[in-house]
Amino acid sequence: MKIILARHGNTFGPGDTPVWVGAKEDLPLVEKGLNQSKAIGNWLAARGLVPDRIIAGPLKRTRTGAEILSDILGYAAEKIDIEPRLKEIDYGSWGGKSDAEIEALFGMSVIEDWRERTIVPADADWSPSPDQLKANARSVLAELTASDAETVLLISSNGILRYFHEVWYLNADIAPSAKVKTGHMCLAEWDGVAFLPQFWNLDPATE
Repeated sequence: MKIILARHGNTFGPGDTPVWVGAKEDLPLVEKGLNQSKAIGNWLAARGLVPDRIIAGPLKRTRTGAEILSDILGYAAEKIDIEPRLKEIDYGSWGGKSDAEIEALFGMSVIEDWRERTIVPADADWSPSPDQLKANARSVLAELTASDAETVLLISSNGILRYFHEVWYLNADIAPSAKVKTGHMCLAEWDGVAFLPQFWNLDPATE
């Protein structure tokens, strides 16, 4: 079985100030984000990686990405599974704030801890908890690996995909950074016993 993870495309256009976008910030994809979704679909189609299941988080940015991908890959849009466990983290009072605003309130180290090491700030009002997010990733993967699907595509957000990274690279001596950039993708094979990561955070527009 092949499992493909994709992060939705950009939700900010030229001149916009990027802010923390969580479960409550249900932003649509901008033009670049739409094109990033097309690039993922074209990359998969060119390599014959046509999924027999497409699963997406419930927010606009992931649903739209899934619809674009399904159109390119010849997958019926009405068959897309919307999975609540793939909904982005709710960043609480951090949501909608820029890095500069977060830094002024909490310092830059907490931002770096999250982005570079997936450490949730101790006093952050985020939800679900890290333990629940880990359990969600494990349960989604367990259900997929128990199914008859051969190729599965999941579309989610950076915060959620970090916990899939933990499962895939749990016993690896060397693992890439858990961050997945907008419009980037990851792939692992399940051999019946373990996940065998093939790549993480690949940019389909440059490959």
